[in-house]
Amino acid sequence: MNKVCLIGRLTKDPEVRYTQSNNTLVATFNIAVNRRFAKQEDEVKADFIPIVAWAKTGEFCSKYFQKGQQIGVCGRIQTRNWEDEQGQKHYATEVVAEEVDFADGKKENSSSDSFASSNTATNDFDITSGDDLPF
Repeated sequence: MNKVCLIGRLTKDPEVRYTQSNNTLVATFNIAVNRRFAKQEDEVKADFIPIVAWAKTGEFCSKYFQKGQQIGVCGRIQTRNWEDEQGQKHYATEVVAEEVDFADGKKENSSSDSFASSNTATNDFDITSGDDLPF
């Protein structure tokens, strides 16, 4: 089984490109994931994990995620290698995102929060008073 779930902060805005073969959108970005530490006085360390998000997931990431934001990513670890024009071998290990979500708390006037709250019915309507019910 190859499944990984991470929560971390984006180190920069997602970068978007399109494949040459079939013009599929792919977004790439890194998240900084804090390591646990044993003692209170220990310095917090982080791992910087490369993430690749394809098609609709990549489109979502490019539209709603931005540098510094805390996000959750679930997907699979993928390794790949290639040889460049000079004959030098390169290796990469990355997480291919299958599910992404917001992990930050609520912030005022954030574009990502407006999207997140629009997907939650209890945030859109005051169901205790019966006013503004959608039905």
